[in-house]
Amino acid sequence: MDLFNYRRRETVEVHIGATPLGGTNPVRLQSMTNTSTMDTAASVAQTLRIARAGGEYVRLTTQGVREAENLREINAGVRAAGCMVPLVADVHFNPRVADVAALYAEKVRINPGNYVDAARTFRHLEYTDGEYARELERLEARLVPFLRICRENHTAVRIGVNHGSLSDRIMSRYGDTPEGIVESCMEFLRVCVREGFTDVVVSVKASNTAVMVRSVRLLADAMEREGMKFPLHLGVTEAGDGEDGRIKSAVGIGALLSDGLGDTVRVSLSEAPEAEIPVARKLVDHVARREGATMIPGLAAEGFDWLRPARRETAAVRDIGGDNVPVVVADRMDLAAGGRLKDFRPHPDFRPDYVYCGRGLPAAADREEGTAYIVDADVWTGEEGTFPAFPPDMLPFVGGCRAGLKFLFLTYGALTEEVRACLRLHPEVVVVSQSGHRNRLGEHRALIHELTREGLRNPVIIFQQYAHSQEEKEDFQIESAADMGALLFDGLCDGIYLYNNGTLDHRDIDATAFGILQAARLRTSKTEYISCPGCGRTLYDLQDTLARVKAATAHLKGLKIAVMGCIVNGPGEMADADYGYVGAARGKVSLYRRKECVERNIPAEEAVERLLRLIRENGDDPEYQA
Repeated sequence: MDLFNYRRRETVEVHIGATPLGGTNPVRLQSMTNTSTMDTAASVAQTLRIARAGGEYVRLTTQGVREAENLREINAGVRAAGCMVPLVADVHFNPRVADVAALYAEKVRINPGNYVDAARTFRHLEYTDGEYARELERLEARLVPFLRICRENHTAVRIGVNHGSLSDRIMSRYGDTPEGIVESCMEFLRVCVREGFTDVVVSVKASNTAVMVRSVRLLADAMEREGMKFPLHLGVTEAGDGEDGRIKSAVGIGALLSDGLGDTVRVSLSEAPEAEIPVARKLVDHVARREGATMIPGLAAEGFDWLRPARRETAAVRDIGGDNVPVVVADRMDLAAGGRLKDFRPHPDFRPDYVYCGRGLPAAADREEGTAYIVDADVWTGEEGTFPAFPPDMLPFVGGCRAGLKFLFLTYGALTEEVRACLRLHPEVVVVSQSGHRNRLGEHRALIHELTREGLRNPVIIFQQYAHSQEEKEDFQIESAADMGALLFDGLCDGIYLYNNGTLDHRDIDATAFGILQAARLRTSKTEYISCPGCGRTLYDLQDTLARVKAATAHLKGLKIAVMGCIVNGPGEMADADYGYVGAARGKVSLYRRKECVERNIPAEEAVERLLRLIRENGDDPEYQA
């Protein structure tokens, strides 16, 4: 894997109806209906809306044999409308359903966590090696007939592992780990290889982006070591809705696309399915622009492990680097207005740690308590709470500056021997990594790896530059999140500095920076919501419920709250959430505290208030007075 130059991973081509995947084909986009699969008209209509939005595959939940058989009618309705988008059956818990679905869908997704193994119960099971081998034989005995049905009907298969539904068998041997997620997938892939069945797509997903990215990297490596080149489906499960859902998806999916991994993408938003497609399109297109960029001659630092990265060791300077969470640097310069300072009104919830204000400080009355200010070194006066920033051509003046924290703007190409010597002598210098390269990720990586190779422990803040209007806020969020993802998961970032030369409100820029860090699980600044996009299994109004849960709990900074449509991933994702709201039956909801179900089958109309009461009873609502 080339850390510094973009190249898509080589895969085999998989035949899925009239829309092949992998090989030399572009990255495909997909979504999933949230209609009942027994409602033919509604499912056809929504499939057509997804296709019109640019979706290239449409997945439908297939709970039972009746739903699997009704795929025939849905498929016929879609074709009658002149649409050739392939349909994908989503199967859980019942292998017989997969057998039937393979007759009427162009692809069938099966989940190794519940295809043969029982549904996850969090029980620890003990297996001897012989007993474990017999379990794998049982798996193969059930999977092989399904693969033969698929071969006879020219049906592709997705082996789709979800972190939230790993089986007790896998958990007992591998733990709740990325390695366990990967092995769950590889067990099924090895059977496919032995059977010579190659129309296979694989996915490993999680709502935790760090787990998801590491799992996909490990899976790609495991397939490479065993000579497999199956295409990858990418997605962050339960990403949520709105800006948070977009940023979280772009951080995780963008990190993988940026390293050439991924042949099809689903952005899972708790919104109308067709709303997912434009977001996925922007994300895929943004990363694809790196294709053909000028080569970057970077060298990886000794000891860096792309599969299991750890945070780069740095010397803390004030609150930057070391064990500190990554800082947020904001910009208040308006180049279009001759370098004048922008409006300093802060976002009420997201106040940057540092503000760069160029050649002039704001008036004392406009400064925010707890925020430090960065000014150009040649006009820095030493005022308390302010720090100088040096361009490379002012390097000779760094040593004579008495500040305990200094910033040096630097590109990979400007990392000369003189700069190396300066950084070695001045550990109080924080590097601000800049890049104008078409593949900025590669240049940022190259600079930081070179610093590490030289034994330099100066912290690094990543500077990313954009030019978006207020109307293009979504584009800014997707692009900046995608550009930062791999750097964050590689452990190379001590701070994030987003600059936008356009009309985008600086408060939106600040909120995006904090949102990116939270999406990568590096810094918490607000309540985190883990919510699925919904499907035909969801038996309540997911979007309305999520809005009501958010309205009731948005003040609970630091809590993770899950809103899940059904039990497929619900209990598993509860392990990663502090509280969970999970659909149990039609109009009924169960509440969880971490892994434990504490209230069952509550009427949906009462569930939000009961959730809030549960949070308060456990002392997790600091504003509540009993």
